[in-house]
Amino acid sequence: MGAKLKDVAALAGVSVRTVSNVVNDATHVAPATRQRVLAAIEQTGYRPNLAARNLRQGRTGLIGLAIPEVGSPYFGELAGLLIEAAQERGWTVLIDQTAGRADRERRLLSGVEGHAVDGLIVSPWALSPADIGNYVSTMPVVVLGEIDPEGTADHVAIDNVTAAREATCHLLTQGARRPAALGLQPHLHNRTAELRLHGYRQALQTAGLPPRSELEQTVASLHRAEGHRAMEALLDLAQPPDAVFCFTDELALGAVRAARSRGLDVPQDLRIIGFDDIEDGRYGTPSLSTVAPDKQQIAESALQLLADRIYGRLTHRSSRQVVARHQLLPRESTG
Repeated sequence: MGAKLKDVAALAGVSVRTVSNVVNDATHVAPATRQRVLAAIEQTGYRPNLAARNLRQGRTGLIGLAIPEVGSPYFGELAGLLIEAAQERGWTVLIDQTAGRADRERRLLSGVEGHAVDGLIVSPWALSPADIGNYVSTMPVVVLGEIDPEGTADHVAIDNVTAAREATCHLLTQGARRPAALGLQPHLHNRTAELRLHGYRQALQTAGLPPRSELEQTVASLHRAEGHRAMEALLDLAQPPDAVFCFTDELALGAVRAARSRGLDVPQDLRIIGFDDIEDGRYGTPSLSTVAPDKQQIAESALQLLADRIYGRLTHRSSRQVVARHQLLPRESTG
């Protein structure tokens, strides 16, 4: 026979009501008490009837996750972390792929077809902050992406300008004098590439180097093949770069392949750094220098923001912004 609330309460030395508050994620439980109750839940093997609880509270226990590309290593790793953290809250995550298309992003923000979800975490590529703001009054929404100065929705982001500046400065301190930026995407509305370009240019300015348009490469996608194509274009220049800051690790992996196919040694002849810290980059040859966003913090922050909206803990509609940590990780590709 399974453990009951009273068994958990007895082991934790608290009331049944306190156990219920912890199970229902109430905010007024002291952190030490919450930890004691959670330990007792784990020890007794108590499993709340989540379906019944959600039914009583008018919720489904389902949340949506809308990402541009399921096959992207970055989004795949982030989705896995979100699922693990959501399970701790008793939530099930429904994932859909938008391909960065405005119609698909709007459809998901309007409500996941065939499912009633309690809230949605979305990483938009096509919709602007103003577009997303049209939906936040009808469903709890958390946006993964650049901070919206208008404050239309809750956001979790990283400081892309600072991170890009640090990546470029790393190349400069390694001796680069003609670093390129690979990954511009003027066709997207999420501003990530724009901010990373801004950080790259800041580093050049600090070093007294002028920005050169021929060293700023636009890409149609963030895939390895585009990194390979863009790197070849850079190497065909009369004065090719001596280092490259790629806006994603996938682009950087393609760039490394292109450089090596031209007989260049990475990092002796060309230093390359990426962004995202995906697993492939850690185990490639050479291992890829990168900027590592704190994906765990991104996942946990997004879920906390969403939970606050779902459980009605906020008495105001003003949006909240979380800027997650990042770390520069020098590896073999930059020497």
